[in-house]
Amino acid sequence: MYKGLLTVVLTLAVGFGMIFVSGCETKAQTGAGVGALAGAGLGAIIGHQSGNAGLGALIGGAAGAGGGYLIGNEGDKKDAKKETQAQLNAVRDEANTVVINVTNSNGSITPVILRRSGNVYIGPKGEQYTTLPTAENLKPIYGI
Repeated sequence: MYKGLLTVVLTLAVGFGMIFVSGCETKAQTGAGVGALAGAGLGAIIGHQSGNAGLGALIGGAAGAGGGYLIGNEGDKKDAKKETQAQLNAVRDEANTVVINVTNSNGSITPVILRRSGNVYIGPKGEQYTTLPTAENLKPIYGI
């Protein structure tokens, strides 16, 4: 009994040590580490009941690491897809944005940001233009 308990304790200690030393950078790595620990613990408990805690811990740890990796890897894929979509949205927004600099009577410049939606340009106050307005068109609204 003492040997089986020692095996469980050592397996868990080594598992926790590996997680802290390796530093999990991805969900797949974190999942593998957590799965290995959980699997080793459960495997050791089940193995202890059948008289072989060490083998149970090894089998449980390997199965847990594999399962945890697979689950974490799917999370990494979802995160990468979200990041790619966010970058595409940012590029699209930038491509549909136009800045017109309105020169004021005192020499200062007021940047007016227009957003293109289809064939219409929308100003900061919600006004719509069917063609791209010039600085002179915008001066009465945004100039000083």
